[in-house]
Amino acid sequence: MILVWLIGLLMGGGLLALLLGKWNKTLPRWISLYILVIGFIALISFWFDNYNMISIEPSSSWMVDFQQKWIPSFGISFHLAIDGLSLILLTLTFFLGILAVLCSWKEVTERVGFYHFNLLWILAGISGVFMAMDLFLFYFFWEVMLIPMYFLIGIWGSKNREYAAYKFFIFTQASGLLMFLAILSLYFIHGKASGNYTFNYFELLGTAISPEIVFWLMMGFMIAFVVKLPLVPFHSWLPDAHSEAPTAGSLILAGLLLKTGAYGILRFVLPLFPEAAKELAPWAMFFGVVGIIYGAILAYSQTDLKRLIAYTSVSHMGFVVLGIFAFNALAFQGVVLQLVAHAISTGALFIMAGMLKERLHTREIDQMGGLWLQMPKMGTIATLLAMASLGLPGLGNFVAEFLILLGGFKASVWFTVLATIGLIFSAIYSLRILQKVFLGPTERTESIKDFSKRELAIMAVLTISILWLGLFPQPVIDTAKPMINKLEQLFPASSNNIQPIKPKPRIENNDK
Repeated sequence: MILVWLIGLLMGGGLLALLLGKWNKTLPRWISLYILVIGFIALISFWFDNYNMISIEPSSSWMVDFQQKWIPSFGISFHLAIDGLSLILLTLTFFLGILAVLCSWKEVTERVGFYHFNLLWILAGISGVFMAMDLFLFYFFWEVMLIPMYFLIGIWGSKNREYAAYKFFIFTQASGLLMFLAILSLYFIHGKASGNYTFNYFELLGTAISPEIVFWLMMGFMIAFVVKLPLVPFHSWLPDAHSEAPTAGSLILAGLLLKTGAYGILRFVLPLFPEAAKELAPWAMFFGVVGIIYGAILAYSQTDLKRLIAYTSVSHMGFVVLGIFAFNALAFQGVVLQLVAHAISTGALFIMAGMLKERLHTREIDQMGGLWLQMPKMGTIATLLAMASLGLPGLGNFVAEFLILLGGFKASVWFTVLATIGLIFSAIYSLRILQKVFLGPTERTESIKDFSKRELAIMAVLTISILWLGLFPQPVIDTAKPMINKLEQLFPASSNNIQPIKPKPRIENNDK
């Protein structure tokens, strides 16, 4: 029941914050903080209790499995389960949720109750996505996290918030509907073949699907996931959403919502459609490499700090796609680490961008410069975060990208060589952030405050986390190992050398 309680805690807490926020602006903040801390402690405790079991028996993949009939006449059940990957991402959800509450403590002063209601319900939807093992339930939670984020951007965002909110909603809603059509098609195909109409993930695995339609079914899922990731050319909603969202909204977008896209590919696309995924692999790796280079070039060309950081996410998520479709254990390990490292490092950069905007009332890096003299603590931590973004050894992003490139090299040498160019570009745009914001001359004469105690605590936690992940990544790898082993079994070593798609020869009947 721990899985049900986690979702119930978030949804119930959101409703309580909404009701009490009408009388008191402080109570919703404390309610959100207490609920997220309780959930985080419960998950960390559960992780410690089960870590030895995972290390000793990596074959036992699913840790908790809860199933209750919901609409049995349609084969719909309230089915939640977690394995190592789900546990890692759930813990990350509550960890970043705590920081989202803390970084918006003083930033949000209007409609505080409704703000925290939306914040907690976004986290509830994300948690449900990471746990749902019924495809109808999965789609339900996919939509639950969409609508509160629309309100978060549209109400508490910056000047062009309505445009950014509409664009975010249209992109994600349209792609989500394609996924829903694919889910329904899979439901009817399985029901017609077996006589059992169900949305249960475990029963749908291995469904016999006609070669003529399996590719299109997979693409229904794939488009929804790469839009959320986002992958070029479906990325244009992300810079607008990030630049207009409040600080907590950007943190959740970069740290969590993007990860639901990668999770969906790992959990649904590869296991449900392994043969079609092999055919798609060359194109997926190609667009992943395009995203790495294109995102890095656009990041360098930005003058808006939040848009710059947003384009770095496009580049980093290109590494995730490259690693997923390399189809080997090394690359899968790198993907899991990249999901966590990117959430921490890029989330921290967005928090810092919010702090700078609060002080300087601008996001334009050309109007900054020379801030290190007045803000040495922020400058020091910004240097470490920039080094993490460019992949400095000893930090989490380096381990992740190194493993992805090693695994990618086994699958496709040329795609991997091209991807390494993105590392050079990432060094250029990371150093540009430091030069433009904290170094160089400045014309400002007014005094600017460095970190407050609350802000310093937030950034210290994120800094320690990215250092710990770079020095001790093995616990995360071990936790995800059962899931990685299962994925690797779907794609044996013989399929690791990715070749261009070739037309299949037509086989004709021969009476001989």
